[in-house]
Amino acid sequence: MVHEAAENGGSDMVIDGNEQKPKNIVSNGFDANYLKIYYGKLFPFADFFKWMSYGNDGKHPGSDHSYIGRREFSFTLDNDIYLRFQSFNSLSEMESSTKEKCPFKIDIGPVYSVDPAKRHAYAGANVFTPVERELVFDIDMTDYDDVRYCCSGADVCLDCWPLMTAAIKVIDSTLRDDFGFNHILWVFSGRRGVHCWVCDGKARRLSNEQRAAIADYFHLYQGNENSRKKISLTGPVLHPFLARSYIEVLKDSFESKLLCSQKIFSTEERYEKVLDMIHDESITSELRGRWQDNRRPSKNDVNLVRWEQLKNMLQSGKHKSQGMRRHVEEIVFSFTYPRLDLEVTKHMNHLLKAPFCVHPKTGRICVPIDPERCDEFDPTTVPTVAQLLEELNAADMEVDSETDWDRTSLGESIRFFRSAFLQPLLKSCKEEIESSYNAKVQQSKNPLSW
Repeated sequence: MVHEAAENGGSDMVIDGNEQKPKNIVSNGFDANYLKIYYGKLFPFADFFKWMSYGNDGKHPGSDHSYIGRREFSFTLDNDIYLRFQSFNSLSEMESSTKEKCPFKIDIGPVYSVDPAKRHAYAGANVFTPVERELVFDIDMTDYDDVRYCCSGADVCLDCWPLMTAAIKVIDSTLRDDFGFNHILWVFSGRRGVHCWVCDGKARRLSNEQRAAIADYFHLYQGNENSRKKISLTGPVLHPFLARSYIEVLKDSFESKLLCSQKIFSTEERYEKVLDMIHDESITSELRGRWQDNRRPSKNDVNLVRWEQLKNMLQSGKHKSQGMRRHVEEIVFSFTYPRLDLEVTKHMNHLLKAPFCVHPKTGRICVPIDPERCDEFDPTTVPTVAQLLEELNAADMEVDSETDWDRTSLGESIRFFRSAFLQPLLKSCKEEIESSYNAKVQQSKNPLSW
């Protein structure tokens, strides 16, 4: 059960910035005490604060210095104590509060019209409303449990992780090519999925209706785990977005990775799920007859052979029609197309876990993922907080440094966050602030202009 604590309530975990864990006694699992050192030495507060400020922390006269103070943060403490509507007006305030409360999880909410910590002063006035929020996407591996056979629930491995890789590729390219967004951050959830933050100014200012329209643009998967058919592709040709996703990402992901790693055609139970997607009894009966003979080739993988047999039957000869050919695409989409939690995307006030948190179940850090190299990302080797503390021990924890993280395997992730995401984003934000300010100055000089 989740308990909501008072806004000013604390936790029993109080960080002493100089307190250090003795060397060589870091255990492998997650320990709440590790968070003291993690927040004290490794969490990138300065970069995090710059991101959340979007250029409004500078001295430019066009900066909105109330901006960061209107952002909601929520802390989940030990024993499921839940602190909503936290807000901070400065980097030092954010850092000291985080170190004091030592949250197991930090969630990021929207920017409100007023300071969320003072929302009660505006009760009933209809003033406390969200006005800005990143466009976010949440993809969880558990939503793919009906099409993966290596793991289930919260477990993930390198055999099923390509499902997340395909989702990253499809969504990232579409956000950039079809919607024109540039500042996109992908983050490993720490256990079983990925989060996407679209941070362009025009994305942050989208209304709920506009967010819902974008979510619907991606919406294709339908039904539930008991549904016979998860995907229905209608029309004489695929939508250009779907055709591009199929050709550039999904087909190869299915045929070169998932087909064999998930052994999709290896048993009768599994291939029957595929045959259920084909609405022609003559075809399914013929394929079923071939496969039930159990005459398996000695050299080629049975999954590859049976997939080729299915494709040949649907795409050639007497069955060569648009409807039958479309079944091949529907099967691929059913196994590989991104399955989004649409409600997260549609609503501005939805909370989402912050990057660089520590997942309390796995101890792994929620590190950024490079979408251009996502094929190389291995969730099983993401550093844990215990590993980072061991690396600090090895690097001599007696030496205090503002860049302790650079002496650990977290350094690569923070450098990527800075160079590939934060610096280009802040450059764009400053240009936008400058442009908006100049427009207001010009307007003030010409008060009668229409």
